[in-house]
Amino acid sequence: MAVHKMRIISSLQSKLSAHNLDGILIYAPHNRKYVTKFTGTAGAVLIGESSAFLFTDFRYIAQAEAQVKDCKVVNHGGRLVDSIVEKAAASGITRLGFEENHFTYKQYIELKTAFQDVELIPIGHFVEDLRKIKLPEEIECLQEAARIADVAFNHIQSFIKPGLKEQEIATELERVMKEQGATSAGTPIIVASGWRGALPHGVASEKTVEVNEMITMDFGAYYKDYHSDLTRTVSIGEPQEKLVEIYNIVLEALERTVAALAPGMPLKEADALCRKFIRAEGYGDFFGHGAGHGLGLEIHEEPFLSPKSSGVLEEGMVITVEPGIYLPEIGGVRIEDDLLLTKGGVKRLTTSERQLIRL
Repeated sequence: MAVHKMRIISSLQSKLSAHNLDGILIYAPHNRKYVTKFTGTAGAVLIGESSAFLFTDFRYIAQAEAQVKDCKVVNHGGRLVDSIVEKAAASGITRLGFEENHFTYKQYIELKTAFQDVELIPIGHFVEDLRKIKLPEEIECLQEAARIADVAFNHIQSFIKPGLKEQEIATELERVMKEQGATSAGTPIIVASGWRGALPHGVASEKTVEVNEMITMDFGAYYKDYHSDLTRTVSIGEPQEKLVEIYNIVLEALERTVAALAPGMPLKEADALCRKFIRAEGYGDFFGHGAGHGLGLEIHEEPFLSPKSSGVLEEGMVITVEPGIYLPEIGGVRIEDDLLLTKGGVKRLTTSERQLIRL
């Protein structure tokens, strides 16, 4: 992993001159972790043209020194901004990029006040843009996280029975994922049965599942800091015709979209493939979220497949495609897979059955 992190820092340093910068300051926790491998909850990273520093406090110094191999670890002693100013001056930084999307106004003012002779330059998604393309060791973690989610889904089919609470199903999914090597589920597990299936983010509740209901389960494994994200909708018994109809529409939207994905495709075009098909089938008003998103250190990260997205798909991206239809007071369907963009198209990372499973 040390080689991995050195490549990342070198890549960031190589981008500085093209953006007319002498250095960048990283506050965002996931970006900090990506660049340094440091998993503590407090710290900042300063990268200059030939220098790199991780600032943290007494609580995390030993941890940082064990985890971070290619940044100098600095104990800021409660003087974070002052320490950053000192190292920036020593590194000859006069134009410093900062992550304006991850700074509070108060933090910005503190920096602005402290840096008398340094210009602060917003850098947008400077680090996130690098994170979009996964390195081989990241792909290995994402593949394993996907495998764990598949195992959990295959197991849960024999576990579900009428009368169980949604929360009991969620607990069992997480138990199996941990048994398979996951740290946790990473995010709250969605189990939405019956009418609750119309809630796109219906986190598992006390509701019991009943015969002839649909159950949507959206969950993933958190494995070595990386997420998977799998969604399947199943039924107990025979659901009403309307729900079977929208299941087949959602499934076809997913399969049509996945079959067409390839490097170079605009992100908003990928979204449109899903959206136009669902709209043509008469349910456009009931699909209100993006068609997919990137996966990595965060369960929802760049790139996003939405009508407003800019940019294109690129080889090495790991994304999800997740069409859904949600009918108030009736129920809903969502199906989601994790995909690796390859030179010729995509490789499925999650491989669970997509056809409607009747338990």
